[in-house]
Amino acid sequence: MGLFHDVCDAAQKNGLMIPSATSIVRTAKCASPVSSGDAPVEFGTTKFYALCALGGSLSCGLTHFAITPLDIVKCRIQVNKEKYGSMVQGFKVTVAEDGMRGLARGWAPTFIGYSAQGLGKFGFYEVFKNIYSSALSEENAYIWRTSVYLAASASAEFFADIFLAPMEAVKVRMQTSPTAPPTLRACAPMIYKTEGLTGFFKGLPPLWTRQIPYTMMKFTCFEKTVELLYQYVVPKPRAQCSKAEQLAVTFTAGYIAGVFCAVVSHPPDVLVSKLNQDANASVGSLVKKLGFAGLWGGLGPRIIMVGTLTALQWFIYDSFKVAMNLPRPPPPQMPESLKKKLGIPGTTEVAPAPTLAPVAPVAPVKAAKEKASAKPEKAEKKAEKKQKEEKKEKKAKKAEE
Repeated sequence: MGLFHDVCDAAQKNGLMIPSATSIVRTAKCASPVSSGDAPVEFGTTKFYALCALGGSLSCGLTHFAITPLDIVKCRIQVNKEKYGSMVQGFKVTVAEDGMRGLARGWAPTFIGYSAQGLGKFGFYEVFKNIYSSALSEENAYIWRTSVYLAASASAEFFADIFLAPMEAVKVRMQTSPTAPPTLRACAPMIYKTEGLTGFFKGLPPLWTRQIPYTMMKFTCFEKTVELLYQYVVPKPRAQCSKAEQLAVTFTAGYIAGVFCAVVSHPPDVLVSKLNQDANASVGSLVKKLGFAGLWGGLGPRIIMVGTLTALQWFIYDSFKVAMNLPRPPPPQMPESLKKKLGIPGTTEVAPAPTLAPVAPVAPVKAAKEKASAKPEKAEKKAEKKQKEEKKEKKAKKAEE
């Protein structure tokens, strides 16, 4: 956790402010209102990122630990296709040679290594995603959101693999080498004694080539799948879905993302297994020896493993956010300003005030004519009145006479 805090502090000291909830496209609001006594964790704080890292550690550590038997068979198929063959045959041979306990071999470095990797992967992803988003305007953050997901996940996985590499080396050596000690406390010292520190990090470059594309696909495909599911499949907005329904969407999107992840990262995964099995092997020699077909050995069990693994990781991570009352932003929405620019109907904007039609000014000549024509009419009326009055007077005089 110290490195996590150091990165946050360094970003702030160098002018890269950790963004607030209003500085990114996806607003940080909980799915349902909470009471004042159970206020949500403030988005963008050190506590928020620390809890995200803890949730990632639990999701990766627990899931990889749970599928240790499948991982053992997958690794053994990769390093000895002739002996272990298919997934079913691999289980049979492993149980026949090592008993049921053989299926749990390497569980300790698996749990420790992937817990450390999950801490860096999910924690740093949240940090980098929001740093990169806040560096863009609101409109550009929406337009380039896929690029933000790719860049943030790649940056996070770079550090996460450094945490993972030592335990990954121990795990693979225990699971695939017949001469390796069967326990962590015996195998790790053996590697250090025979190969030094480089023995723990020899597989780091191929680990990067496996895990960085995997994680880029994992996070980007998940984010986009969630967006599409709520847009086209789920019959109501996410705000109206219950937490159980939201977690079901999370699991579905996670499994879809996991299938793509397995395919993208499988050849490097084979190289990692081979390199950690043979201390004298190199990437170039292994690629030449295995050929194209050999690099895809064990793809079937890995699709099952990674699909289930990724779905469970996202489910656990999102459930942890719900339990810790962490903000869970909804799918991104196009900013109103961008809608106005694109002329998209349904944009909420203030209607302009109604304008009255301008009254044409009366020409001076026309007004003068109307005024002149009005004068004779008044004169005629006066003359008629005088004539009437004179007639009345004459009648009155005659009456007197």
